[in-house]
Amino acid sequence: MSNAQQPPVGPAEDRREKEPADLSASPVGRLAATVERLRREVRAAQAEADGRALIELAKGILVERLGCGPAQAARQLAELTEQADVTPLEFAVEVINQASRDRLTEVTSAFLAVASGSTGGQSTTAAAGRPTGRSSAVRLRAAESGALAADDTQAVADSLLEHALAPLGAVAVAIWSVSSDGSLTLAGSAGFPSTEAGRWRYVPPGVTTVARTGLAERAGHWIGSLAGSGLPSIGQHDHPDGGRVAVPAGTGGRIHGVLEIAWPQPLEPQQPQIVRQVEALAELCAHTLETYALRNPGGDPGPRLLPDVAELMNLADGLHDPALVLVPQLDGDGHLVDFRIHHVNGRFLDPAGRPRGVVSGALLLEAYPMAAGESELFERIERVYATGEPFRADRMRLTALVDDVPLAAVADINISRHAGSILLIWRIEDETARLASLLQHAQRLGRIGGFEENLLTGEITWNGRLFGLYGKPVSSPPVPLEELPAHAHPDDAVAIGRFLRTLLHHRRPASTAFRLQRPDGVTRHIRVVAEPALDSDGRLFVVRGAYQDISAQHWTEVALAATRDQLAHTEQQASERNRLTLQLQHAIMPPAQAPLRAPGLGVAVRYRPAETEQLVGGDWYDAVVLPSGLVLLCVGDVAGHGIEAATSMVVLRNALRGLAVTGAGPGQLLSWLNMVAHHLTGAVTATAVCGLYDPSSRALRWARAGHLPPVLVRGTDAAALPLVKGILLGAVPEAAYEEHEVQLAVDDTLLMYTDGLIERRDRSMEESLAQLLRAARTVPPTLDQQLDRLLTYSRSDTDDDTCIVGIRVS
Repeated sequence: MSNAQQPPVGPAEDRREKEPADLSASPVGRLAATVERLRREVRAAQAEADGRALIELAKGILVERLGCGPAQAARQLAELTEQADVTPLEFAVEVINQASRDRLTEVTSAFLAVASGSTGGQSTTAAAGRPTGRSSAVRLRAAESGALAADDTQAVADSLLEHALAPLGAVAVAIWSVSSDGSLTLAGSAGFPSTEAGRWRYVPPGVTTVARTGLAERAGHWIGSLAGSGLPSIGQHDHPDGGRVAVPAGTGGRIHGVLEIAWPQPLEPQQPQIVRQVEALAELCAHTLETYALRNPGGDPGPRLLPDVAELMNLADGLHDPALVLVPQLDGDGHLVDFRIHHVNGRFLDPAGRPRGVVSGALLLEAYPMAAGESELFERIERVYATGEPFRADRMRLTALVDDVPLAAVADINISRHAGSILLIWRIEDETARLASLLQHAQRLGRIGGFEENLLTGEITWNGRLFGLYGKPVSSPPVPLEELPAHAHPDDAVAIGRFLRTLLHHRRPASTAFRLQRPDGVTRHIRVVAEPALDSDGRLFVVRGAYQDISAQHWTEVALAATRDQLAHTEQQASERNRLTLQLQHAIMPPAQAPLRAPGLGVAVRYRPAETEQLVGGDWYDAVVLPSGLVLLCVGDVAGHGIEAATSMVVLRNALRGLAVTGAGPGQLLSWLNMVAHHLTGAVTATAVCGLYDPSSRALRWARAGHLPPVLVRGTDAAALPLVKGILLGAVPEAAYEEHEVQLAVDDTLLMYTDGLIERRDRSMEESLAQLLRAARTVPPTLDQQLDRLLTYSRSDTDDDTCIVGIRVS
């Protein structure tokens, strides 16, 4: 054999070439060679045994088809193999596929079609080690043979991985058994470490894993990368980025478990042939899992402990609720298509009213074709039969189709699986009883009592609620309509007479409200509604109606009327109070004031009241020439709104004027004003800025009490004066206030203001002050224009009072 024809050298062979030449001559080398030879012989024997089983099966098929003996069938198989130019094992698989026409045959036929279309009918191997063509058929049949001959699911897992999954590139396989409570048990695994299999021996109900996601979809769950899915599973740390697939393993409509396969690398979208091969392998596992559940104490106890159909029928007959026993109906391929109603118990109630004999023995979808529609009842039964997990629902809508007419009922449903049968219990709700119960509850909640009076015979029928409204015992006689005025307040006689005349004379429905005077002395407000009933001759013979206790509604209306009157009076008082407050404020501080005349100084003031009358505040300003020739400049803001804030503002403003005559500095003036606010005004709090301007030296001394500092505009620059120390007025009994002096120049402008000019809800005070400084840099020709401009372009949104005092040196 040339070098081009020799097979590639594996890692083990490569290592042997690098070993010393005399190693094989050593005792250890000879022992290793012997072990390796025995391993090859064991593998060859196992492969031969697997192949021999398939060849013997093919011989049996030829015996049955040709009607010959075993020896002749062996010779015929050898001749056909030679003519087909294939191995005996490959030809045996072809014979089996042609004879069985099962799920594995479909899978291998698909592989053969792909191989023929792409390689001209030659047996090839696809990329990533995926088998195609005849080799895939041999592997699948070998896997099937190994699974059927295996003693347990562990051997099945080994056979599947070796014969069918390893050629697909898979490195591990796990076979899970599902119990009726939703738990998963690892029935067998291959390719995973034994410690890992021990850790994943049992998965409790409700834990979401890769295997559990495979139960939700019949086609299984294919995951490209385990790390990307975020789902835990067996062997997750060995191949964290590998692909996974979990396919439900079921037969005849029942799911016995899940087949989970692991790949070492991310899994690309697979061809339909690969998907069908995995599904066929999962179906092969289902037969083994069914045997596993019968033998394994940790498996599903349902098939071992629950009764057969006869015992289930006895159980249904002993129930107090209507029950049906359903048995699965399979088609020729073993697929679940319907359930047959094997038995109905004596308490069974059909939604359409049909007798039990009509329903018993029929197919479920024939008897109740709408079960596969709106109620999804059939899907629920299928799910319970497949997984064994019981289902319960309250007030499910059941629909039966009788004579092409859908008839509906509401029932409580309970579905459970017992061995291979289904027990369906439904408790159909009596619609008439339910409506009667609803009517009783409605009458109780609405405090309604009904009556019917036969005018020909004088017979009167009251329900129990009406006796309670009248305060009469049930044994007492009912009150006729014509005697109604005798039980009502005398002032309601006119309204009751109009009601009776409309009802009895004009024979039209009527209603009225009156005050019922009960025997126990209690007066209830009642509304009565009635309608006449005429016979075939047009004569009045019955009056039907109802009384309703509307006392609570009446007293609620009375209370609402009183509340509305009180609210209107309160609103009137508040309006009057606000009007007086505005008058007081405007009298002390009019919005526009005559200009103050001082030598070398222009003074202007502005006051803008709040737009909402209820928010009349305590902002104030003052600008006055003192006897000493100094000019007093101040602004302040009393906390709160209303008449209290306005009167406190008047007190502080006038007190500061009087104190300023003493000749004290601004710091001392604020100290005294703090004592006034704390002791003489009911402990109000306020902020203020006080300044004394000397026209001769153009110097301004000022102090602040918790207020914003003044703003000095010089040329095109505007800046706030230093933030000198000073607590707000009225906070403590005594306080000292720091003074600061600033030297003004010609054309300088000084602004004092309250926070209503700049305050915003969505901005800090520092941001609002920066906005004011940007606006103040624009200096109009006159001081009045500058103050008006600041008010016009103010961005304040708190709807508070605003005061501004401005001076300009000339």
